Amino acid sequence: MDHTALLDRIDVAGSLDLLSRMVQHKSYSRTDGEKQLATFMAERMREIGLEADLAPFGSDGRVNAVGRWKGTGGGRSVLFNGHVDTNPVTEGWTVDPWAGKVDDRFIYGIGVSNMKAGDAAYFCAVKTLIDAGVKLRGDVILTYVVGELQGGVGTYSLIEQGLRADYFINSEPTDLKAMTMHAAAFMFIIELVGNTRHLSKREQAVDAIAAACDLIPRLNAMKFSGARSPAHEQINRVHVGVVHGALGRELHEWRTPQVADFVRIKGSGRYAPGQTEVGAIADIRRELDALQSRFPGLKAEIMSEDRAGVPTMPPFEVAPESPIVKAINNAYHAVRGEAQPTGPVAPSCFYGTDAGHLHVYGRMEGIVCGPGGRYNTMPDERVDIPDFLDMIRIYMLTILEICG
Repeated sequence: MDHTALLDRIDVAGSLDLLSRMVQHKSYSRTDGEKQLATFMAERMREIGLEADLAPFGSDGRVNAVGRWKGTGGGRSVLFNGHVDTNPVTEGWTVDPWAGKVDDRFIYGIGVSNMKAGDAAYFCAVKTLIDAGVKLRGDVILTYVVGELQGGVGTYSLIEQGLRADYFINSEPTDLKAMTMHAAAFMFIIELVGNTRHLSKREQAVDAIAAACDLIPRLNAMKFSGARSPAHEQINRVHVGVVHGALGRELHEWRTPQVADFVRIKGSGRYAPGQTEVGAIADIRRELDALQSRFPGLKAEIMSEDRAGVPTMPPFEVAPESPIVKAINNAYHAVRGEAQPTGPVAPSCFYGTDAGHLHVYGRMEGIVCGPGGRYNTMPDERVDIPDFLDMIRIYMLTILEICG
């Protein structure tokens, strides 16, 4: 059977129905819904003939779903990786976030972009190939992990348990672009301590809020030192997401005539392969030293946020010449008739993904490429139906090229 005939065999209605059912699982991190969706995917994998198990980790009953389509031997293997946990529902939704609504353009729901559409796409790619009677030489491994939003604890556990393949595809939403590099993620806390006075004598005070207002735009504009290339530097980014300022470390708010003497800032940083968190923190420290010079008497300290044993997501990078990159580039061109955007593509390059764990700790070559992205982490989160279906086709052709 030629490739065109294979791609035409996709069950469009069945693929959208599966994704809709996945969205209907309320699978927040560290909830029973997360485990229920992993169990649901293990059942679906067994139905199409895969060897599928629930791999436990930790002491609180959490599981990852892992399925294997065994090849006949002699071929290269590929591992698909995606998470089942989702961000929380926020204000502003106009559709039911749990309904998995489908119209003539989109499929909607919390987590459909990040990243249940990617999860469903690789399942549907394998199902279509199996239904068509395709035999592969290499194995295809499907993983549905929990806890990605906690730093990737689910994938990290599978790596510790020894799961490996020749190549991997992480299906985080990239709008079908091939992401060959993304940043590492870390979180930090900055504390600014000033010196309070009544507003009548504020000229004598050291205003911690004024110092924070000076500092935050400088942090948000930072690039870290030691980048290997301009491409590596372009995925550097700092963002301040939380600011509290008031009186004392207890942040008393009732005495507004006084100048605030304490601010706590929480933020996140992104740095490229070849850079380090230690180096990034040192660069921020130099910015704090300059702040102290501009605000005499101010004390500024920085610390990494305590993540209670959760591993920091490391950076990811793969050579553009890697067979997995070439395979997905070729598949994209065959499906869409144009060259696939490839590289440290924005905004995806600022994600933290499980590709970092697979690359650094699993020592595998891989690519990040998935449907969704443009409507990610926003009210009425949704995915374009043509992108979802094309992703299934691209995964099918990539499997055929890698696994034989």
